[in-house]
Amino acid sequence: MIDLKARPFKPEHAGKMNFYLSAVDDLLRHPDDKPSIGIILCKTRSRVIAEYALRDLAKPVGVARYKTKLVESLPDDLKGKLPTVQQIQKELACLRQAERGRQATRAS
Repeated sequence: MIDLKARPFKPEHAGKMNFYLSAVDDLLRHPDDKPSIGIILCKTRSRVIAEYALRDLAKPVGVARYKTKLVESLPDDLKGKLPTVQQIQKELACLRQAERGRQATRAS
């Protein structure tokens, strides 16, 4: 699970990631899968704050800074293989619409 934050790391991000990982492991993980891993990518982070925020979490979670021009730093063999922002937004919109349809079906 990757959580991309457009702001500096805050301790509460670790709690949210722990929640997300619990939900993913409960609802999506196949019995043969290993437990999920969380990565929080932030604009900036304080190593000390990240260490304290993650210290007692039972789930594997990491915090890292991202480069704003990440695509430019990709190896040549990966450029063009990752989805565009527009493709991701379209896929998320489709998933939201499908979920609304399932909720409407359950409600009726």
